[in-house]
Parts: sequence; structure tokens; C-alpha cells
Amino acid sequence: MGRAGKLFIKVPEVTVYFWIIKVLTTAMGEATSDYFVHHVGLRNTAALAGVAFVTGAILAVSIALQLSARRYVAGAYWFAVVMVAVFGTMAADGVHVELGVPYVLSSTVFALALAALLGLWHASEHTLSIHSIYTLRRECFYWAVVMATFALGTAVGDMTAIVLHLGYLASGVLFTVLIAVPWIGYRRLGWNEVFAFWFAYILTRPLGASYADWLAFPRSVGGLGFGHGVVAVTLTIAIVILVGYVAVTRKDVPRDVAAVPVPDVLRENVSSATLEDDAPGG
Repeated sequence: MGRAGKLFIKVPEVTVYFWIIKVLTTAMGEATSDYFVHHVGLRNTAALAGVAFVTGAILAVSIALQLSARRYVAGAYWFAVVMVAVFGTMAADGVHVELGVPYVLSSTVFALALAALLGLWHASEHTLSIHSIYTLRRECFYWAVVMATFALGTAVGDMTAIVLHLGYLASGVLFTVLIAVPWIGYRRLGWNEVFAFWFAYILTRPLGASYADWLAFPRSVGGLGFGHGVVAVTLTIAIVILVGYVAVTRKDVPRDVAAVPVPDVLRENVSSATLEDDAPGG
């Protein structure tokens, strides 16, 4: 056995604030990506590639900040989610707009990639619970899965709205109904908590994206015509306000794993940023 230590969960407690901010980030990522893809990429592919490179670099910085944090920090965590939202959405949109890959095909590929990541995570760690995100390896699996959910959700949302001809508002309503399924399953039917969480988490992406598209796209294609830039900025302000609120009130701070003897085999997989040795009087 190793020494006693404290392991700190690196993701927020799942509260109503978590779901609200999560949906807002998906909508903001959709609007921001659409602004760059449709207003920059269609005119200048090289410029879009430059935007994607810069966005990817900022994403890398945000993930590095999150991984290096000693425990859950609202600003660092949601900054990473926002950048995953923007970059993941740009990747999915770029595959269709720039490369011409059909939404049905990209949705299938992203779904298989997500399933593979979840399978590898479970095979490696024997759990998919976000309440166990206190080792570096588990956190890396977590962020890889988050990225895949954003890419998949983007493709699926566009597929229902465009390929299936539901339109943006009807797609939003569809995913609003669907996201109630895991909640009912967990609350009323005894569904596994982890399964219900990831079911709902995946659906937040097309849910937020569909409503963002409805708000942003012109009336000629079924939207309200506010514009992608306006929607992206408005949602960013809302996210900043809510993240600031939970950071100050600490309403979403997870319960820390109690101080326990940490086996040496586990310590090898624990980020030094998430493990603190107990000190006398500490």
C-alpha cells in the first residue's frame, strides 16, 4: 500500500446548473462554428484553416489548464468545455461543408468513434462514472469522449434538420423530448445512473445546436434570422455569467473523495495535480 492521500474529483457535481451551462455551451459552439464556417470558410478555405488552427491551439491550452488544476475549478473546466464545443463543432461542420461528407456517414463514423472510446475507457478503468474522474488517465478518457459527443451531436442535429427535413425548431423540440427519456428512465424505471447520464449528455449537443441554428439562420431556411455572430456573443455572455455564479457560490463543487490509503499501482496513474498528501493538522 502507498501513503494516505486525497483524490480530488476534477469535474463538477451534476446539478441543474451543470445541464443549463452544458446546453448553452453546445449552442454557443454551434453558433460560433457556423459563423466561421459559413462566413469565412465558404469564401476562403485557407482562412478557415487558420481559424481552425488557432482554435485548436486555444483548445490545447484550455485542456492543459484543466489537467493541471489541483481539483475542480469552474472557470478552467468550463473554458475547456467551451473550446471543445467550438473546435469539435468546427471539425464536424468542416467534414461536411469543406469535404462534402454526407451527414448520415459522418454521424455513423462519429457514433462508432464514441462507442470505441467508451469501450476503451470501460475496459481500462472498469467504470464510466464521472464521479471517478480523479486520475490523469480517466480524465484523458473523459475529455476524449466529450470531444466525440460534440462532433456526433453536431452531425446528428444537422442530419435531422436538413437531411430528414425537420427544420431547426422541430429538431430542437425532438431532442427536448428525447432528453427527457433518460431522466424518466433513471427516476422512474431504475436505469443505471451512468448510462442515463451519458445518454442525456450526448443529447445535449444536438439539443443546443438545433435551437442555436433556429435562432441564427435566416427566415428563408426556417430560422429567426438573428445571425450566428449575435447568437454566439449572447450565449457567451450567458455562459460567463452562469459560470461566474457557480464559481462564487460553489454550488457545483463535487464532494471530494475522502482521504484514503492510495495503493502504489493507483498512484502511478494519478496526476500529481489531483493527489495531496495529508499533513499533520491538515
